[in-house]
Amino acid sequence: MSENKREIPKDFEKIKAKGEEFYKSIDDVSCPYLNKKVSFNAMGLEHLNFKKRREKARPPKDQYMRFKLIHIAPEILKSSHTLQGIWETKKFEKVRTNGRNDMVRTPVNYYEFIAVVKRNRVKVIVKQIDGSEIFFWSLIPFWGMNEEYMERILHDGEPEED
Repeated sequence: MSENKREIPKDFEKIKAKGEEFYKSIDDVSCPYLNKKVSFNAMGLEHLNFKKRREKARPPKDQYMRFKLIHIAPEILKSSHTLQGIWETKKFEKVRTNGRNDMVRTPVNYYEFIAVVKRNRVKVIVKQIDGSEIFFWSLIPFWGMNEEYMERILHDGEPEED
C-alpha cells in the first residue's frame, strides 16, 4: 500500500460529499462584526479542495478535516463580534470589467475569526476583493506543531493558500 493511500481516512469520500452538499446549501450569513452578509460561493468551495486555483489539490487528510468541520463556519460568522486578524495585500484577481474577465492587480483583504465551537477550535477566513462582496474563503482547523518551538500552529501564515 502506498504512503498516500494510508493517509486517506476511510470515510473520506462520504465526509467530503456531505461537506460539499452542506456548503452548497448555504446562501449567505450575516456577520455582526463586518455588519455585512458573507456569501458562500464557488470560490470558497474550490479553495477547500485546492491550495491554489485549480493547481495543487489539498491532501485528503487536509480536505477531510475542513469538510468535516465546515458546518461550524456559518455559526462562527453569525456570532462574531470581534476580529482576530486582518491581512491586507494586493494581488492579481479575476475581475469582471467591460463585459469580460481580466486578471487585475487589486487590493484584497482577508478577515480572520477564531472560535471554539463544540470542542473544535477553528479559524474562519473571509475574503474581500476591492469593492466586491465579502465571501467565505477558508476554514482552518487548529492542528499541527511547529517543530522548532513545539507550539501548535493553525496555518502557514498565507491566507491565500491556507
